Amino acid sequence: MSTKATPGTAALQKAGITFEVVEYEYDPTAGQTGNHAAAAIGENPERVFKTLMVLVDGKPACVVVPVAASLSMKKVAAAFGGKSAEMMPPANAERSTGFRVGGISPFGQRKRVRTALAREALDQPYVIINGGKRGYLVRLSAADAIAATGAVTADLLA
Repeated sequence: MSTKATPGTAALQKAGITFEVVEYEYDPTAGQTGNHAAAAIGENPERVFKTLMVLVDGKPACVVVPVAASLSMKKVAAAFGGKSAEMMPPANAERSTGFRVGGISPFGQRKRVRTALAREALDQPYVIINGGKRGYLVRLSAADAIAATGAVTADLLA
């Protein structure tokens, strides 16, 4: 597998953030790709986070939550000071971020959007988040993930 930089890792490097690349064989048929990724790299699913694109009052935003968790749209809206939230359609998420679904990273998106990181990340020694392509993750501290994205930490889970 190649370790070529992605827009996600390039953004982290530009920000001077230390991270480690973790690659695995992406399986598009795996269903719960985040749980599959955690198993593939032998990592506790509580430390592996998925990047989801949402619309809060019609405006794009990004949420980063543990792979096994479900979002509360009410809590997502509240985290961004909005009234309502919904999932962004996959094609729109790809257009907005410049990444393919299954490889969406909160780092290095085409257009910077408001980002929220599940507060559970702060309980972990590190988090593993998509680095910008399928099968390509980055391991970094929650504080560095927050610094790189300007994220707020919030209660986002159902």
